[in-house]
Amino acid sequence: MSKAEPRRALALDALRGFAILTMILSSRIPFGVLPGWMYHAQVPPPAHKFNAFIPGISWVDLVFPFFLFSMGAAFPFALSRRIGDGTPKLKVIWQIIYRGILLMFFAVTIQHIRPHIIDPAQPTSALLLAVLMFLFTVLFFLRYPDKIDKKISASLKAIGLLGLVIFLAVIQYPDGSGFSIRRFDIIILVLSNVAIVGSLIWFYTPNNLFLRVGIMGMVIAIRLANSVEGSWIQEISAQYPSYLLFQLNFLKYLLIVIPGTIAGDIILKWMSSEEKADETPGIAVSHSVMIVFMMVFLILLNLVGLYSRLVEWTVIVSFISGLYCLYLLKGSSNSFEKMIKPLFQWGFIWLITGLLLEPFEGGIKKDHSTISYYFLTSGLAVALMIAFFIMEKVLGLRKWIQVLIDNGQNPMLAYVAGTNLLTPVVTLTYLDQGLQKIFIGPWPGALKGLIVTSLLALAVSFFTRKKLFLRT
Repeated sequence: MSKAEPRRALALDALRGFAILTMILSSRIPFGVLPGWMYHAQVPPPAHKFNAFIPGISWVDLVFPFFLFSMGAAFPFALSRRIGDGTPKLKVIWQIIYRGILLMFFAVTIQHIRPHIIDPAQPTSALLLAVLMFLFTVLFFLRYPDKIDKKISASLKAIGLLGLVIFLAVIQYPDGSGFSIRRFDIIILVLSNVAIVGSLIWFYTPNNLFLRVGIMGMVIAIRLANSVEGSWIQEISAQYPSYLLFQLNFLKYLLIVIPGTIAGDIILKWMSSEEKADETPGIAVSHSVMIVFMMVFLILLNLVGLYSRLVEWTVIVSFISGLYCLYLLKGSSNSFEKMIKPLFQWGFIWLITGLLLEPFEGGIKKDHSTISYYFLTSGLAVALMIAFFIMEKVLGLRKWIQVLIDNGQNPMLAYVAGTNLLTPVVTLTYLDQGLQKIFIGPWPGALKGLIVTSLLALAVSFFTRKKLFLRT
């Protein structure tokens, strides 16, 4: 049997795109005037004062773990390709660490160049400077097409790096401060930390699922012991330098990344299958529609149920719904079905584990994140990814999620452009003022945020289709 052509895991791209765009959208929701479920559950309106004792999650609390999960799922693809190419192990390890360092540099840089950081009043000069820094960022991090001469691409990268370094060296903010290694984007910094450790974990356990799950157990053990006052682990943690960009506390998010790598293994096995690449998925269309419905239902059920604190009913209905989904997926016959079934089985395990742990630590929370949060969001990430797989492969609805796919393939561009391109453009062109006059009130304001985020998504989609990607 001839080897099949490589397949694209477009559903994984769509999941990543959904995460990055909803992350940007959440920052454009009108402040303090909408219902609490439109914001992080632990910072409710109208004051948005952090309260660590409020249990529950909202849709905003899903975007970060969904991105973490999709990042973990991508490790098997990137690393297995390098291993398959015969790249020496030490070189692969160095590439993992180097990429993590670049992500750290990205985290520090983008926090310094944001317009509201340059000047909270955001005058025209600050907005134009932010756009210039965005251009330098693109020049440095852009993956240049092969048709561009290597010397030219190297020169452009050097110009971008030089521009960023000069800015960081000379910048003076209105409060008199300048460059600080402690001024960083927390989301990207967390990603850089778990990218290094998560990649190394997969690199040393590509065929050892037992060990990988065992590492999750050790992370949980450390997490629990560190919460005990006076424990030796807590004492050691207290001695760890807080000024370093690599922080041990961030490694708790491996409890989302490692489940992502397990999902990635399942998808990679399907992509590498020698069965015909153009095979027709055997899942009936009627069953497919129901599976998509059930995946979305599970997400909404847990969001509404846990936010409303109807925990017992959420557990019961989630369990019954999961069993029904397993019934729909029984009798898998081809490689696509054989990929979807174990994918959901693992997701179901993560989901139910998260729900069973929900009462622990005072109920599920994003901040400070609870163990139940890691498992439950991993299960919900699997559910959304399966829905995207079915929509694209079985129902022929790829065009419905194409913008998500494009943004998922270019997440760094979407992330930095959200503040350093979108904000200056809509402000300098008076588009934001015009929309404010049209969309008056809380919910129209949220619609305005959706429109502006959609414009960004279309712009990133354009660059992606032109094969212009930002990469570390």
